Amino acid sequence: MAVTFHSEECGFLPHERRKTAAWIKAVIAGEGYKTGDIAYVFCSSEYHLNINRTYLHHDYHTDVITFDYSDLTGSRVVSGDIFIDPFTVRDNADIVGTQPREEIMRVIVHGVLHLCGHGDKTPDEERQMRALEDRALALYRETYGDYPPFVL
Repeated sequence: MAVTFHSEECGFLPHERRKTAAWIKAVIAGEGYKTGDIAYVFCSSEYHLNINRTYLHHDYHTDVITFDYSDLTGSRVVSGDIFIDPFTVRDNADIVGTQPREEIMRVIVHGVLHLCGHGDKTPDEERQMRALEDRALALYRETYGDYPPFVL
């Protein structure tokens, strides 16, 4: 199956997509699942907000929206669509004091961890999600070195 990257109304695509796709597959395998079809769609803030309003009935900007089509109990295949607003990611990186290239990688893996069944609604879930993100980011750095550049 495939991990694909697309752009809608923003012109952004991450660099080193083959490495990123291999990393995503390794994270999924580490969670005990198989990779199905996962589409990353990087989009403008307005496009992303429209998705949030239309499908989730939320009237605010966010950095990532995940639509989960996984079968974690039967075939154990992780599949879904992950919409990312790179402009909000960049702004959030400034707020939390990190580099945009680290924050985009965190958001990319955050969506995959949702597909693997991890939530982030409670404080305990948030702490667990952050630990899983940190572990996945360390795996990327150990395997490939520094994160790819973030160019908007």
